[in-house]
Amino acid sequence: MNARLQLEATHTPGQMIRTSDAATLARELVRVRAITLALFEPYEAAGALDVPQGDEFNPPLWELGHIGWFQQWWIGRNQQRPLGAACDPEHPRLPCPHLQAACHGDDWYNSSTVHHARRWELPLLGSQAAKDYLQATLAQTLQALGQAGRSDDDLYFYRLVLLHEAMHIEAAVYMAQALEQPIKMPESIAIHSIAPRADSMPAISHLSFKNTVWKLGSPATGFSFDNELAGLRLSLPAFEIDAQTVRWAQYLAFVEATGCLLPRYVRKAPNGYESLHFGQWQALNMQDNAVHLSWHDAQAYCLWAGRRLPTEAEWECAAMSAQGFAWGQVWEWTSSDFQPYDGFQAHPYRDYSQPWFGSRKVLRGACAATLPIMAHAKYRNYFTPDRTDIYAGFRTCSK
Repeated sequence: MNARLQLEATHTPGQMIRTSDAATLARELVRVRAITLALFEPYEAAGALDVPQGDEFNPPLWELGHIGWFQQWWIGRNQQRPLGAACDPEHPRLPCPHLQAACHGDDWYNSSTVHHARRWELPLLGSQAAKDYLQATLAQTLQALGQAGRSDDDLYFYRLVLLHEAMHIEAAVYMAQALEQPIKMPESIAIHSIAPRADSMPAISHLSFKNTVWKLGSPATGFSFDNELAGLRLSLPAFEIDAQTVRWAQYLAFVEATGCLLPRYVRKAPNGYESLHFGQWQALNMQDNAVHLSWHDAQAYCLWAGRRLPTEAEWECAAMSAQGFAWGQVWEWTSSDFQPYDGFQAHPYRDYSQPWFGSRKVLRGACAATLPIMAHAKYRNYFTPDRTDIYAGFRTCSK
């Protein structure tokens, strides 16, 4: 890996936030909270808070309460906060003064114990009360952060709650798209800087790699999610991988040749194909990344094209060691099952990884709804292979 490429691979916003200092974390916590509230505003303004029950999303008021509760659970009420990943998740928490008079927060907003369908039945905090709670929990977090130590353990939970909220922001975008809710994407969400500029990329369509040994997994320094540790050293046979993800021109050629169903949010119009964006139909740019595709869609395309999906190790190797590997516009399905690396140990947020091993597929990269602080070449996203609401596409490898 040349020096310039290594600098690009290790200094993305997602990498820097994992090793950032308290002042940077404080700024990001404030900025991300503003985005959370901005994405909530259209629902409030339209009187559309009673969204239909669905497996792909949550009631907007539950989302607000949960974000505040999660931050307070791991920061303001956490008596073992300086222990970082060594914190006992079952230790007694401090009281919840901001919710005590209004509700039992642990009984309403704990995603580990509140069944998904029940979230529509709870007498949740109203809009203003929920926003007040978010303001109070953020103030409590910032005060604690100002007094925190500077080690990775000291800052572990601040990084966790920040990235957790970023994930919920992305989920809010998926929900708005699914419900055809008009929203204006905050400019701060766009992450196109992760991918190389089109005019700076070499005029190649595939990247070739010789036999190599690759170490999966994040370093022990800074912040890492538990499923990224402790890692795995693999011998990768030689492989060839697409420099870019599959475009609509390629995918719709497959649709027309096989007669399979059109993807979600795409339709055939008299003047060509159109795509749905937050309730508005627009002409489909055939050179855009094909998106809202399931893992099964990706597999079917590969079978038709005589190609295959990359493993997550191949994807990571290419993303971190090849000039011209463009990523960051869509999440990318891989062929890999979501499984723990050797030496896995669950972090205090027990439900983040362990319950989902073996039931989901790994996606790599980031998408247009991903905050820059989440974009990291070693980050492992994971969903069931049938999901089409997420901003997911794919690239292929030679067989």
